[in-house]
Amino acid sequence: MIDKGTAAYGAESIQILEGLEAVRKRPSMYIGSTSSAGLHHLVYEVVDNSVDEAQGGYCNTIDVVLEKDGAVSVRDNGRGIPTDLHSQMEVSALQVVMTTLHAGGKFDDVSYKVSGGLHGVGVSVVNALSSVLHVEVRKHQTICTQDYVRGIPEAPLKEEPFENTETGTTIRFIPDSEIFETTEFSFDILAKRLRELAFLNSGLRIAISDKRTEDGKHSVFQYVGGITSFVSFLNENKHPLHSPPIQFTKEGQLEDDSFILSDVAIQYNSGYQEDVFSFANNINTVDGGTHMTGFRSALTRCLNDYASKNGMFKKTGQTFSGNDVREGLSAVISIKISNPQFEGQTKTRLGNREVKGVTETMVYSGLEQFFEENPGIARKIIQKCIDTSAARQAARKARELTRRKSALETASLPGKLADCTVRSSEEAELFLVEGDSAGGSAKQGRDRYFQAILPLRGKILNVEKAPLHKILNNTEIRTLVTATGTGIGEDDFDIEKLRYGKIVIMTDADVDGAHIRTLLLTFFFRYMPRLIAESHIFIAQPPLFRLKWGKKERYVFSEKERDAVISEEIGSQKVSIQRFKGLGEMNPDQLWETTMDPEKRLMLEVRIDDAVEADRIFSILMGDEVEPRRLFIEEHAAEVKNLDY
Repeated sequence: MIDKGTAAYGAESIQILEGLEAVRKRPSMYIGSTSSAGLHHLVYEVVDNSVDEAQGGYCNTIDVVLEKDGAVSVRDNGRGIPTDLHSQMEVSALQVVMTTLHAGGKFDDVSYKVSGGLHGVGVSVVNALSSVLHVEVRKHQTICTQDYVRGIPEAPLKEEPFENTETGTTIRFIPDSEIFETTEFSFDILAKRLRELAFLNSGLRIAISDKRTEDGKHSVFQYVGGITSFVSFLNENKHPLHSPPIQFTKEGQLEDDSFILSDVAIQYNSGYQEDVFSFANNINTVDGGTHMTGFRSALTRCLNDYASKNGMFKKTGQTFSGNDVREGLSAVISIKISNPQFEGQTKTRLGNREVKGVTETMVYSGLEQFFEENPGIARKIIQKCIDTSAARQAARKARELTRRKSALETASLPGKLADCTVRSSEEAELFLVEGDSAGGSAKQGRDRYFQAILPLRGKILNVEKAPLHKILNNTEIRTLVTATGTGIGEDDFDIEKLRYGKIVIMTDADVDGAHIRTLLLTFFFRYMPRLIAESHIFIAQPPLFRLKWGKKERYVFSEKERDAVISEEIGSQKVSIQRFKGLGEMNPDQLWETTMDPEKRLMLEVRIDDAVEADRIFSILMGDEVEPRRLFIEEHAAEVKNLDY
């Protein structure tokens, strides 16, 4: 208990953090986290400023370079940050922008009509969280430069004549290793965001280069078709029902006379998944918002009205649900608005109330007109919705077989599940094990208090090629859904009923094991994505080899590690090498010690860093289209190290 006599709390306890101190003290308040996600957010903040210039018509090229020394540079050909003296602060406007929170040119409706960075904290936060930062501004045939160390300018702004008429800004920074858990940028993560921005800004050229290695990657993104090209990209490995995508664009004003531009593109395919992405001022609103609500409402209402008006329903009073009209739909909703109201600094949800009505009206009228002009396409889409509705009715019946009355009830659990005794889902773990042999070892080797074992017989159904009612009729999937307790699909899934905080995929280290693991990941990604998003899915890492020499033994997880141990520790001593081809070859004690013991095991957490790319890969590897899969195999064949074990 705190001694109230010694814990003095008075005026002297109140601290005032000057300048950028607050950012360095609490960085997660400004960039979400100090993990890899926060690190890459620094680049997005700088790039977003350049994109804002592009949206105003002042910039058409952005170059991002990952440097050898760990720095990243962002260069654009926009107007350049103002460098003249700021009358209030009595330093250059550039220094004000780089060192002062909530300072920028985005608080009026003149400098930028729309912008993603309305808080005015972007580049100043990047400066505060960088060990060094260099900024260069080209304008008025002058180059202005300034260097900063952890947000503090080293010297006043330096100006030099520049014979070229080129304009723009270059910012080069190295993230501070005292702040971030890692300072190594991922080319693929950055390229994903830059590709999105190029799709959302028609004609804008964005390039990214990796100079950290001699043969570093280089990509250029530029799409004249804008979000129409984005939707085509989403469907490139699927069977579109119509081509090209349907697009609606409308510019207008909200009730407060602020500017809004709504841009929507949709295209149906023959698959069973919904791929809808929403953006507000180029920010990916992963949690949706009013623009997504308006889009969904208009889509459902328009398709119902068209089917009813044209006598396409077989039963009186029949209607489509929202899920019926979104199966097989790929869509992008992009809103650009003068005064967006985002929820939180990381801007994952749009809250402007008026946007719902504007988006709903635009989508309904646009789709209604398109259907009147293209009745053949309209009937294809309606027929798919009718088929989906019928399949959903069948799925509803099948779903009843998988439901449980409560998260803790065990009476209806599948018979082959060896459940644990702990009643806390946070502590409980479920191991999905390939086959009865491995299941037997796992059941004997586990800690019964918190570890449950579910043996899976054979390979589960490939859910990428099957409708929901067929999926729910698959015995192994039904068993899996019942064991987790959450239900399946948007209609029935409830994360609060999850019985196990960790669901661990534990398969053999061979081709069949890899295939089973891929089938399970496809299922979770398509029908239980929140389990991945909220860090509940893991992949066990059983050892490949057991090395024994003298009285010593060591488990290793790769051929490279095996060779290193032999070279560095064993040397010329006689060594016995056991290769584990399957989990069933390991006795219970070995399986516990190497793969299941929380104190010693290695596990991979399954995460979705790029939902668009993940969707593309699952479509290629698991979908109906054979040609993209063949091309993928040809492209990556040289990377295969072990075709079979």
